[in-house]
Amino acid sequence: MTITDRYSARDIVVLEGLEAVRRRPSMYIGSTGPRGLHHLVWEVVDNAIDEAMAGHCTRIDVVLQADGSVRVSDDGRGIPVGLHRQTKMSALTTVLTVLHAGGKFEKGSYQVSGGLHGVGVSVVNALSERLDAEVRREGRIWTQSFEKGQPLGNVQRGRKVTRTGTTITFVPDLEIFQETRKLSYATVASRLRELAYLNRSLQILLTDARVSPARTESFQYQGGIQDFVAHLNRNNDAVNRRQIVVEDQDEEAELEVALQWTTGYQENVLSFVNNISTVEGGTHEEGFRRALTKVTNDFGRAKNLIKEKDSNLTGEDVREGLTAVLSVRVKNPQFEGQTKTKLGNTEIRSYVEKALNRALPEWLEKHSPEARAIVTKALGASKAREAARKARELTRRKSLLESTSLPGKLVDCSSRDPSESELFIVEGNSAAGPAKQARDSHIQAILPIRGKILNVERARLGKALMNKEVRSIITAVGTGIGEEFDIEKCRYHKLVLLTDADVDGSHIRTLLLTLLFRNMRGLLERGYVYVAQPPLYRVKRGAKVIYLKNDQELEDFRRKHPKINPTRFKGLGEMNPDELWETTMNPKTRTLLKVQIDSSAAASETGELFRTLMGNDVAARREFIRTNASDIRFLDV
Repeated sequence: MTITDRYSARDIVVLEGLEAVRRRPSMYIGSTGPRGLHHLVWEVVDNAIDEAMAGHCTRIDVVLQADGSVRVSDDGRGIPVGLHRQTKMSALTTVLTVLHAGGKFEKGSYQVSGGLHGVGVSVVNALSERLDAEVRREGRIWTQSFEKGQPLGNVQRGRKVTRTGTTITFVPDLEIFQETRKLSYATVASRLRELAYLNRSLQILLTDARVSPARTESFQYQGGIQDFVAHLNRNNDAVNRRQIVVEDQDEEAELEVALQWTTGYQENVLSFVNNISTVEGGTHEEGFRRALTKVTNDFGRAKNLIKEKDSNLTGEDVREGLTAVLSVRVKNPQFEGQTKTKLGNTEIRSYVEKALNRALPEWLEKHSPEARAIVTKALGASKAREAARKARELTRRKSLLESTSLPGKLVDCSSRDPSESELFIVEGNSAAGPAKQARDSHIQAILPIRGKILNVERARLGKALMNKEVRSIITAVGTGIGEEFDIEKCRYHKLVLLTDADVDGSHIRTLLLTLLFRNMRGLLERGYVYVAQPPLYRVKRGAKVIYLKNDQELEDFRRKHPKINPTRFKGLGEMNPDELWETTMNPKTRTLLKVQIDSSAAASETGELFRTLMGNDVAARREFIRTNASDIRFLDV
């Protein structure tokens, strides 16, 4: 792919004006909550990343400032400031005030780009109380300021400088972001780290000036996605010590992929197009999977590891324990839907498949001992898959909806409308009794589970399906699991995890979330999963009864009312049905925490969280809990 240095005011193309962004912000950034707030940062950073992909930027600085503003600075070419032929304004003003204005629509300005819709920085401007732009270009500093998207004056020419680049400083508007204006350092750091891995040698510095002393991290990786895979597998045992690395390019696209298998059972394939995380996959993933399955089977047959009488390994077998990062850069990517999470270019499927069909056999032949270990790992997965198939059949035969022989049997609701139906997965039979009596039988179903279910992070699916409690949950929900998962078959649009408000209850809740994330992830993506908030304490003040959810609420209450004698619930079973209904199950008075995968977070962050919390590395888990114990919100998935 060739890179052009031509980038001027003539390259800025206007498609339409900037209207209604402040009136309907969610249409442009997804929400006005934390997700949308972080999206503002991504939009500005992505412009700098595009300069890096074009070969004009080596360093990006992101500062979370004490006054709530964010400053993003790069050493790229600088946004053009000349007069725009169509708008008759400076190109800088045009880019910041006109929706769909940007160099990414004009051929020649950028070969590849992430922000192809071109709405980015203008939307950030529209949703900011104030935005200050500083451009270093043409030997001068050029500045312009805005309030709520409106320029406060013309572009000002300043002193002479020798370097180039762009600095954008913005303050999110409190009128828009009423829920919170506080950015999560962990979320921003994860995304910037990911971008640094995807752009080899690019230096990204993140500074949090909201704390004293200020905290700064530098992300720069000479190994690129190889370092990314090493980071993801840092707490796992590798099957192939040397990663498989493939790089390829032609006139229309570039490909980078790094692969390494571990002794674990979870597949962890992260794919990207022009630095955009394609969480729904697409044609590049299809080509990758086809080639990987074919080449592994061909090698296994050639070395007589797969016997003539045996069936071929499936893609699922081959990818068990695989950690891979697949990054493609495409001139004209076509994404399915507005979310940009699934690539649709059909030509990329064949491009990736052909590139890997050439490179992978060569690596396997050159590193035969490790290649044999990879095939042996897949053969073990194949045997486990057959066991899982038999367990699935057992699950179907012993459906909770048809049998009363299973422990922890379902007490269903009378409604058959999933949109109003709720399933409470309740810890223990002692708690199930009050829950059954308290519930609204029309819309609320109760499924008791006994103790701690199997940790599916450390077990193959076949073993998980032999666990009666796991089978009970799967059959009650109705969606199936894994590749058979179908969200449209979900019988309840609210799955409420109801566990004791203690350490054991938290552990059971995490085990349940791990099961859902690994095998029924669509429930989390749709926002169907909730965590109940039962109280831990009861306080009587005269005739009034007050319920407190945790030790912090008790401490806060004690400061205002020192002379109290609280009663601590040892478990849900100690609550009578009226108390459980009033505090935890009544839709009008209860508090539920929605558990949803955060699309604003880095693609690798959620899976890594489960591996750390539920995997085999005790030291990593201890360090994570020590580091994040004071920030409970960070543990939300």
